[in-house]
Amino acid sequence: MFSRSSLLHLRIPFSFFLLPIYFFALCISPNFNEPRILWVFVIIHLLLYPASNGYNSYFDKDEKSIGGLKNPPPTKKGLYFLALALDVLAIVLGYIFLNLTFAIMLFVYGLVSKAYSHPSIRLKKYPYLSLAITGIFQGIFTFVMCYIGLNNFEFAQALKWQVLLPGFLTSMMLWANYPMTQIYQHEEDKKRGDQTLSLTLGIKGTFAFTTVVFGIAVVLFLLYFYYNYNAVIAWSFLIAIVPILVYFFYWFYLVMNDRKNADYSHTMLLNIISGICLNSFFIFIFLRISQVLQLFS
Repeated sequence: MFSRSSLLHLRIPFSFFLLPIYFFALCISPNFNEPRILWVFVIIHLLLYPASNGYNSYFDKDEKSIGGLKNPPPTKKGLYFLALALDVLAIVLGYIFLNLTFAIMLFVYGLVSKAYSHPSIRLKKYPYLSLAITGIFQGIFTFVMCYIGLNNFEFAQALKWQVLLPGFLTSMMLWANYPMTQIYQHEEDKKRGDQTLSLTLGIKGTFAFTTVVFGIAVVLFLLYFYYNYNAVIAWSFLIAIVPILVYFFYWFYLVMNDRKNADYSHTMLLNIISGICLNSFFIFIFLRISQVLQLFS
């Protein structure tokens, strides 16, 4: 159960790439409570996400690179039980230290993530359905879940445009990035019979799709930050994503010259750059709008 293989397939460092959603929810939260900030982070990024990664790895049984693992070891039965144990632990801790609504949302997220790779449903093989569901549940649903956990709110208290709008923006970013995470797995997806979105679009189509959706997302983010914060925040966001844009189009150029460059290493580098830039931006926003910096002044 706790074999090295199983622990590797949890891909805990991969949670770093989804961390901006948590920080964004923290930025708009009216209540800053240190224990809740810690528990939401631990439960989602060290338990819920790893459980989802491990469960999907168990059923995918990838032989080639996957997100966060360049050379994945063979999966073992213990991985299945470890993933379920982490799910249960996340829900129990969510109920004890946060609230029932948060725990229920953890349970729902777990069910949907299992449907992504489980052979009886396998949402992964439906390109546009998987795009919609992944963007919704890893985006706005997780954003609302973080907001509820951080502030000890009920679900109804999160159903307001001040929460749903930024939550939708996170879904837009995920919809832009989603096919890029599949671009190096075409061969293996074909072998399994999974008609993923990137496989459907093709390599050029994947880059084109991401360019359009990411462009729309950037414009919406800029408008959101300008009208809800100020021009400084909006410009800061634009500056933060410049490295992402530069690398993305440089990679696109490389792929146009040689499709072999649509590989794991380039994909992970894009994720790393995106993670560093977006996490840094939202931490900057949090420090700017909170009273944290005043403690050190």
